Amino acid sequence: MTVAQRERAALVATLRDTSPDAPTLCEGWDARDLAAHLVVRERRLDTGPGILIPAFAGYTERVQNHVAASTDWDVLLDQVAEGPPIYSPFKILDPVANPAEMFIHHEDVRRAVGDWEPRPLDDQTASALRRPIAMMARLTLRKAPVKAVFRTPQGETLATAGKGPEVVITGDVGELLMYAAGRDKAWVSLDGSPDVVERLKNARGGL
Repeated sequence: MTVAQRERAALVATLRDTSPDAPTLCEGWDARDLAAHLVVRERRLDTGPGILIPAFAGYTERVQNHVAASTDWDVLLDQVAEGPPIYSPFKILDPVANPAEMFIHHEDVRRAVGDWEPRPLDDQTASALRRPIAMMARLTLRKAPVKAVFRTPQGETLATAGKGPEVVITGDVGELLMYAAGRDKAWVSLDGSPDVVERLKNARGGL
């Protein structure tokens, strides 16, 4: 199995043990909304622009809400588990485009309630999650008035974003990815002057 396939299977397993109205880290979404997002993203190509372009977001949201409301929970999870249909670009792009998507949304469910700890990642998974950190950071921190430096505990810089005084964000790969995606529930340390760290926190967006 690819990293994307393993992360998808882990996400679906967690969702099957979760109530559809359970909270997630995605503001305004419960577990059903999150599952509907994944189904719409891969099966309704007409909604693609609305995921990243605000002008089209309303249409995407309406389609997602309809899918969430009209699809049985078990059917919805079966569709997530099946992965992209043959006509979807994600059928080919799954190994590249979906490791981070599945990992982040799995953690969105895991970390929303109760006590949690980061999952240990094998080398293949950690490698696949390194690449999207820079892209995520540029999207969520493109207007930040600080320079955010994403660094591993071993001292390797994986990404930088924003301009201004520096804040170093240190954590393992999965935690850096979660923070870059705008999630506060990430095991990272922030090193910089207090006012600059506060500016970073205020400037972050989310995906």
